[in-house]
Amino acid sequence: MTRTRSSLRRVLAGGLAALATAAAALVVTASPAAAATVPGIDVSRYQGTINWTSVRNAGIQFAFIKATEGTSYKDPNFNSNYVNAYNAGVIRGAYHFARPNISAGSTQANYLASNGGAWSADSRTLPAALDIEANPYSGGYCYGLSTTGMRNWIQDFLNTYRSRTGRYAVIYTTTSWWNQCTGSWGGPWGNHPLWLARWSSTPGALPAGAPVWSFWQYTATGRVSGISGDVDRNYWNGDRSRLIALANNTR
Repeated sequence: MTRTRSSLRRVLAGGLAALATAAAALVVTASPAAAATVPGIDVSRYQGTINWTSVRNAGIQFAFIKATEGTSYKDPNFNSNYVNAYNAGVIRGAYHFARPNISAGSTQANYLASNGGAWSADSRTLPAALDIEANPYSGGYCYGLSTTGMRNWIQDFLNTYRSRTGRYAVIYTTTSWWNQCTGSWGGPWGNHPLWLARWSSTPGALPAGAPVWSFWQYTATGRVSGISGDVDRNYWNGDRSRLIALANNTR
């Protein structure tokens, strides 16, 4: 995810950076061929000032926007990105970068919900996403938690976010990290949409127990009109009407 920048993320992704090969309509960069999918992006302050009208005119229909990290950081571009994306007609959702070794899951879920991760049924607001992946800081790949400890932390976050917003959070992760750090836990996938990170031309194997991906981040080096430099590119696994149904909690 776009947070401590692409050089670090390429290291953390380890082997997931195979290039997409098929050209997609309405976008600038190549992307994997897909049927009944909707194109999207995810952004943070690293994308700088974004022209959201140009982004929407380039065919981008949804965006996850970094809101928070841990319990003390709010992305300085979140407020402008979140409002401007909405006004441009982009279906948007907030995301939170998890720091499981610094505070409880409930604490971080409350921080997200109070700093941009709230939800409303307006056809353009997705449930927020929990970005849970390899630790880019000190403390170990799995944040020093046992598989049981990680499961408990994630469940605490998910339960609290649902209590605050009435929605099941999206979960962003990689298959390798999830299976190693949660012990191949399948518990959340009955209700929580999977946002899979795999930089390749195919989604590949899913985290243990996940029946399907809902969102797929397939490259970290996409290009889109209205954004200077690289941006993460994503697909929604379905048509626009199904994405709006997720936004409105009617699916």
